[in-house]
Amino acid sequence: MSIVIRDVREHELDSILALNNAAGPTILPLDAARFRKFFDTAEYFRIAERDGTLAGFLVGFGSEADHDSSNFHWFREHCDRFFYIDRIVIASRRRGGGVGRAFYADAQSHAELRYPQLTCEVFLEHDADPVRLFHGSFGFHEIGQHVMPESGIRASMMAKNLCSYEWVRDTYGDALPGEPWLSRPRGALPRSAAAEPAGA
Repeated sequence: MSIVIRDVREHELDSILALNNAAGPTILPLDAARFRKFFDTAEYFRIAERDGTLAGFLVGFGSEADHDSSNFHWFREHCDRFFYIDRIVIASRRRGGGVGRAFYADAQSHAELRYPQLTCEVFLEHDADPVRLFHGSFGFHEIGQHVMPESGIRASMMAKNLCSYEWVRDTYGDALPGEPWLSRPRGALPRSAAAEPAGA
């Protein structure tokens, strides 16, 4: 019954896209080209497996990314540096089983070494209370609201301060040790040449 979180593989994109588009009204549907762009450019694109089957995925971008989401750009206007969770989708049969918390713990362990804030949005048009409660219990708070021009959906814009970031920055700067667990997820680009961990 263990949860395994790992980098996405190219041959899995069709299955992940189908999971995204079956998620219901709280997740915007996408096409294959958009998913391919995630694969090519996202700093963090990982899946969760439970009992050997796909249980969900999470896509995230650092604040310096070339990402065209209006919600991402809202955070750029209101936050200095951040790691943005673009979407998290959990298979319906796996919801409530800890996959979401495992994903957020994994994403936070990546983000807190590199960014002072973790950000995401929660749609308010549908039954958002369970999702808002989940984020609140994980330390997020609302810093504003945004109406997405492409869909007219109102979103609660949420952020979580990452308390480890300041110590890591003051101690290591952009030169993190070359430990395997510090390596960036697949396809992640460094902020600068000095930011890439040795041996990554």
